[in-house]
Amino acid sequence: MESRLYLTSLYDIYGSLLTDKQQKYFENYYFDNLSLSEISENEEISRNAVHKHINDAKEKLEYYEKELRIYEKNKKIIKFSKKLDKELQKELEELI
Repeated sequence: MESRLYLTSLYDIYGSLLTDKQQKYFENYYFDNLSLSEISENEEISRNAVHKHINDAKEKLEYYEKELRIYEKNKKIIKFSKKLDKELQKELEELI
């Protein structure tokens, strides 16, 4: 599962576990919508190096989710909260 929304959600949860470079390149690519070429030009490194950092970040994010399942658990909590009254649902979603 490699959708953009999924990966950015994983980044919100686990992003601080990535290296500084992985965070920077991931954010440039997924949040700032810069191309690999634009990032490599801005950072003065090869396009392949940028690609490797982003792929390493994606692999780490997916690994952390596989082991910890925080994203999956959050989805289940949100699904469950929709069955609750609105006030309790709002409070529960704020915790997530």
